[in-house]
Amino acid sequence: MCFFQFTFQDISRSVSLAWVGDGTGVVLALTTFQMPIVFLRFGQSKLYRSEDYGKSFEDVTELINNTFISTDFGIAIGPESSGKVILTGDASGGSGARIFHSRDFGKSFIHTELPFHPLMQIMYNPQNSDVLFNLMDQLSLPLFHRGMDTLFFSTNLNGSCYDKGVLVLRKSADLGVNFKTVAEGIYSFGIGGLCCEYMNDMIRAIHVSVDKGETWNMAQLPPVGHEQFYSILAANDEMVFMHVDEPGDTGFGTIYVSDDRGTVYSKSLERHLYTTPGGETDFTNVTSLRGVFTTSVLVEDGSVQTVISFDQGGEWVPLKKPENTKCDSTAKDPEMCSLHIHASYSTSMKLNVPMLPLSEPNAVGLILAHGSVGDAISMMTPDVYVSDDGGYTWLQALKGPHHYAILDSGGLLVAVEHNEAKPISEIKFSTDEGQCWHVYKFTQTPMFFTGLASEPGARSVNVSLWGYEDALISHWVTYTIDFKDLLTRTCQENDYIQWLAHSDDISDPDDGCMLGYKERFLRVRKDSVCWIGRDYIVTKQPTPCRCTLDDFLCDFGYYRKENSSECIEQADLKGHDLEICIHGKKELLQTNGYRKIPGDKCEGGKEPERRVIDLSKRCTDKSTSHSAPITAIVIAILLTGVVFGVLFVKKYVCGGRFLVHRYSVLQHNAEANGIDEPLDTDVAEAPKNDFHDDSDEVQIRTVSH
Repeated sequence: MCFFQFTFQDISRSVSLAWVGDGTGVVLALTTFQMPIVFLRFGQSKLYRSEDYGKSFEDVTELINNTFISTDFGIAIGPESSGKVILTGDASGGSGARIFHSRDFGKSFIHTELPFHPLMQIMYNPQNSDVLFNLMDQLSLPLFHRGMDTLFFSTNLNGSCYDKGVLVLRKSADLGVNFKTVAEGIYSFGIGGLCCEYMNDMIRAIHVSVDKGETWNMAQLPPVGHEQFYSILAANDEMVFMHVDEPGDTGFGTIYVSDDRGTVYSKSLERHLYTTPGGETDFTNVTSLRGVFTTSVLVEDGSVQTVISFDQGGEWVPLKKPENTKCDSTAKDPEMCSLHIHASYSTSMKLNVPMLPLSEPNAVGLILAHGSVGDAISMMTPDVYVSDDGGYTWLQALKGPHHYAILDSGGLLVAVEHNEAKPISEIKFSTDEGQCWHVYKFTQTPMFFTGLASEPGARSVNVSLWGYEDALISHWVTYTIDFKDLLTRTCQENDYIQWLAHSDDISDPDDGCMLGYKERFLRVRKDSVCWIGRDYIVTKQPTPCRCTLDDFLCDFGYYRKENSSECIEQADLKGHDLEICIHGKKELLQTNGYRKIPGDKCEGGKEPERRVIDLSKRCTDKSTSHSAPITAIVIAILLTGVVFGVLFVKKYVCGGRFLVHRYSVLQHNAEANGIDEPLDTDVAEAPKNDFHDDSDEVQIRTVSH
């Protein structure tokens, strides 16, 4: 194997990386150094450019006139392989900001002076990269939604940061040329509070729009008081996962899943761990297999346990114990325990977990995660576990914490041991989906490792290790390893094997049905050491199944007991008519307790009766009235026929911190193309980490020493 070393003559304390374009090999590295001097802040930035996937870099700082670039805003990359890049820097004089924009993959930059200070990273319209968005005034544009030419923002007409329940929601269908008010008297647009974190004693409720804000319907969810919150965990054009906080400071709530209109919700999971609004939740969409999610529950004894759903929240079960492990000290029975995954909550508790669970859509069935084996998540040092079947079975792959990455569409896994006190000189790799690992020594001079970087999308065979050598003046050093010398042979037809998802017996005609159909994939054999290649496309053969109770969620007013397919009526709703208000008309829901899971494509078989009857009675939706109570409003444009990229941004003007809830671009023609788009989960992180695997948007990794 070949490795390429590059040393940056740079003493900056942080570096951000951005891949420009898909398969172009262009990488930008931005280093920054800041030092406060009395009441002033001294800052320095350097920009480096690579055309060979990071094997070598050229210092191109002169292209940005040695301007200090804020790492808070990162490097903004244009969509659709446009080659566009934007860097946001400080302008001299302090009256505004300066942006540098490129249209040729960072070969040259043009600077533009801005008459305002941006409050976040400048963003491109995903359908028209000539159109840019940003927040420019703390009080007038505290939050917005983008998608094609339609712009939404909520604002307070009196400019106050403290008045609650008097926000108005405004809409522009022509990129800000004209605006109209679509809702008044609201508490927030998006998720949770907007301006200040405190609420008053009034009750809040969710309202949903499926026609770009023209009409609003109240979601059939429990209302919340001042100490509670709502949070969208995941969403696509067929359903929404909603967390509703429990009263009191419990640290948990209930997950509800919606119908395709986003209005009728069913209870999915109780005691879901979610500490505070904008806090940490372990809710994870496993993108490598359709319908799979993992999250954590807070058990009554105070322990945290991992559960998994293979049917988009219809049923949640514990993870199976890996066969090559033993139960730890948390297990009451040394032979009966489960695997528990470390995710965002563990990192917030400062446990020794360097990476979150990892999966990729083009690495079918693969999941890498840190975890422990017992009755609950352990505080001890975790190990790395691998699943090759979407979470049904697991294998202990590596002892101790590691940084890891998926390359070549799952044909190659790489990992580096995580030990901040010990320099490293070796990288581990696997060509059989984590069953066997090999060690490659890439340097005779160990370095202090700070980050593992690979091109987003998991199609490359290059990986870069970033760090610094132990010296009086330590400089950044990167080693880029090209595994193409290992994978010398391109995968041929006989290197692939047919695999039936959600199944352990491919010969069983009834096995493998999930969400109404079976899927057979072609996957590389574990004993084939070959190069899958950048042009690899996941191929699958769907086959419809007959309907069973497993194809249905519990309807509004019903719930499932653990490990049961039967839906039971909620005690507090027994004997009550289930009425809902849709577009100002009251509807009566007649149900036996079941409704088909959104996206389920089963045919025939068992289909419980469900009817919605128009009662021809007018009902009032108060979300648009001038005397409305405080409401939390969620734009449900993601539930319309055409679904655009959604980005909710919440700026705590009083608190001074960002919280971002992200949705990737969801393709409205996915079903027509035979592609099931995974639900995208919200992420509480800085805007610079927002990227899409299928576009030129960037994954920016920041490491420091």
